Amino acid sequence: MESFDHLDTTFQALADPTRRAILARLSLGEASVSELCEPFDMSQPAISRHLKVLEQAGLISRGRDAQRRLSRIEGGPMAEANAWLEGFRRFWEPSFQRLDGLLEEMKTEKKSAKKR
Repeated sequence: MESFDHLDTTFQALADPTRRAILARLSLGEASVSELCEPFDMSQPAISRHLKVLEQAGLISRGRDAQRRLSRIEGGPMAEANAWLEGFRRFWEPSFQRLDGLLEEMKTEKKSAKKR
């Protein structure tokens, strides 16, 4: 069985919508705290607290570029979470395919009924 040691920390960090929005922004590229504050009605210290949670979960890292402290997304924990979820996708995939087939059948029957 695969080990997913950091899943609790990762999912706890991802449970907050502000942190997910920060990650979405960082998926576009590095950003400073002030840049990350822009879309939120939230103080810079509040955003910094969210960044700290994301950093402790390993979802982001922070570095320096001249005077700015930039945050960047780190893929490891997200890849681990995705690998864990992948097992469930494989479990549900056959059911979704059967549902797609049934819906397609129903559509075809409905079209045939309209033509009569």
